[in-house]
Amino acid sequence: MTQRVELAAVMDRLAIDSLITEYAVTVDDGDWDAYRQLFTPDGRADYSSAGGVDASAAEVAEWLAGTMELFPMRQHLIVNRRLRFGTLDQDIGDTAQVQADYVNPMRFTSRGDGGEGDDGGGAASSAPDFICGGRYAFSALRTHEGWQLRQVTVQEKWRRTQQRARTRTPG
Repeated sequence: MTQRVELAAVMDRLAIDSLITEYAVTVDDGDWDAYRQLFTPDGRADYSSAGGVDASAAEVAEWLAGTMELFPMRQHLIVNRRLRFGTLDQDIGDTAQVQADYVNPMRFTSRGDGGEGDDGGGAASSAPDFICGGRYAFSALRTHEGWQLRQVTVQEKWRRTQQRARTRTPG
């Protein structure tokens, strides 16, 4: 392999890594327009193993917009990324498959009016209400706009709901 080919492969790996990071950030930030832009026009996402939908990226964005209202605080952590390049029309490197593990802590919507972290009784929460983990399978395609997602499949492996710890101020 020449240095030029090796450099191109490293640049592609960095671009795909950035794409996966953007995916997590758009979901965590609730930026559904940016979420849609990450996908090819025929892009799809399958959240059915986590109780969600399997549909076009646009339809999934609408579903996520409604569902994520339950979780105003969320933070995807996507790790252990395994990347493999594939072949498209005899050109090696125009497709990629990424397998990555995730941990996703989220906090349920507060019913109180005491601000962020309020549990409705004036108590602050010390832990996430809901945490889940599993594995993503991402399929990416090199396009004229750069690397885009063609398919995202969530394989949720576990979930846990935690009770909030109550902290009271003396008074």
